[in-house]
Amino acid sequence: MSLRTRLLLSLAYVLVLAVVSLGVPLALSLRERVNAEVHSQALSQADVVAATSAALLSPPNTRDLEALVRSSGASVRGRVLIVNTRGQVMADSAGSSTLGSSYLSRPEIAAALTRRSVQTQRASHSLGENILATAVPVLRGRSAIGAVRITQSVASVQHAVGSTVTKLVLVAGTVLLLGLLAGSVIARQVALPLRRLESAARRIARGDLSARAIVEGSSEQRSLSASFNEMADRNQRLIGAQREFVADASHQLRTPLTALRLRLEEAGAQGLGGPVAAELAAGTAEVDRLAAIVDELLVLSRAEDRELQGERLDLAQALRRALERWKAAAEARGIALRMASGMSGTAWCARADLDRALDVLIENALHYSPAGGEVTLAGGEGRIEVRDRGQGLAPGEEELVFERFHRGRAGRQGPPGSGLGLAIARTLARAWHGDARLANRPGGGVVAALEFPGAER
Repeated sequence: MSLRTRLLLSLAYVLVLAVVSLGVPLALSLRERVNAEVHSQALSQADVVAATSAALLSPPNTRDLEALVRSSGASVRGRVLIVNTRGQVMADSAGSSTLGSSYLSRPEIAAALTRRSVQTQRASHSLGENILATAVPVLRGRSAIGAVRITQSVASVQHAVGSTVTKLVLVAGTVLLLGLLAGSVIARQVALPLRRLESAARRIARGDLSARAIVEGSSEQRSLSASFNEMADRNQRLIGAQREFVADASHQLRTPLTALRLRLEEAGAQGLGGPVAAELAAGTAEVDRLAAIVDELLVLSRAEDRELQGERLDLAQALRRALERWKAAAEARGIALRMASGMSGTAWCARADLDRALDVLIENALHYSPAGGEVTLAGGEGRIEVRDRGQGLAPGEEELVFERFHRGRAGRQGPPGSGLGLAIARTLARAWHGDARLANRPGGGVVAALEFPGAER
């Protein structure tokens, strides 16, 4: 998960927590307030109608009473009716069909006629739903001459409350969305310098030691970029000094080694016989071995620099080239070197690195295979195998033989070597995100494998 995504998720969590923490209590408070306002409005409207109808009930003014209840019903979005002292309907905003009917059985009407104001929620059998009933007496002096009742559907009241809560939710959602948009911009500004720093680090990992990070962003990010650049400068100086040292050491060692070999050859040419000639020949062989070690140390020191450009290589072609390079050496040792049929696949690396690592494995296989044996080159996508029928590996040697100067059981009993070849092969493979491995082969011998990625990484 990227830094930007983590920042956005963290910001979203904080915003949701803030909206919920503030929005839920606010929604509950608004719900209670709207509900209270609906009740208060109904009671106030009932009082207004009662005060207005006091002069219209005795004697009854039917036309004005009807006009009064119609306008009041529209105002409160409910039903308004006026009854006289006997509970008979004198005016009804729902129409004239109920005029003269007795509503004295309604508990709120009966209470209002006893000069009590009532507001209650109950089930209406005639409507088949819950209603909010508000009833107040119509007074003349201290006597009740009638009553006013306002009924409203509870569903309508709840709809009004729900509408208010919905609006609040929409506001909260808008705030959350705007916060996330702003957070996305902020997260991008925070993550961009780090992505550029990562890009510089990857360029250095690929071998571009001149890559540097842009010093930008917050004070902490600028400090990190500056420290990264200081580290890169130091690494570039150290690696440059190492390269110069290896090159100088290689040159300085080769010169006296060449001179020493010439002197040994000249001494051998004097015609000395017996033990002296044998010692001179052994000395020449050791000088050659030391020169080979110097060359391989130079190769090993440069293996991780990866200055070469990678490309997609056909593994079958790489094996055919290796077969041509080592065919003569295999014949000289009496070993059959062949390539398995049906070989196909590709690998991403530098051609020179692939050839060098493959040469190490083939050379080892030829050295440790008995005369008359067979070495097979095979493999598949991103993988090459060199299979021999030599002595094989002792238990636990699968990784030890890749250590520098370590020679396994077969190496100590076989021909002399530097002990650096397998280390070079693994270093070259790992420089391209691959690997080199050894394993005992069923039936005897070793399977040496090179693994490379199939595409650029």
